[in-house]
Amino acid sequence: MIKNRIKEYRAKYGMKQEELAQRVGVRRETIGNLEKGRYNPSLVLAWHIARQFQATIEEVFTVDDE
Repeated sequence: MIKNRIKEYRAKYGMKQEELAQRVGVRRETIGNLEKGRYNPSLVLAWHIARQFQATIEEVFTVDDE
């Protein structure tokens, strides 16, 4: 399972789900589902999200082996 820190980064940058979604070219619901762990992003989407936060993919997304 892939875990993420999207919500934490959004708060740090004062960004709403809708704004992040527009910046990376997805719907707001997709960002919400990512944050809740209901959806795993493609590598390209993960890269675009991390780039919005000036972070690496590994800083935003981690793999939980459980």
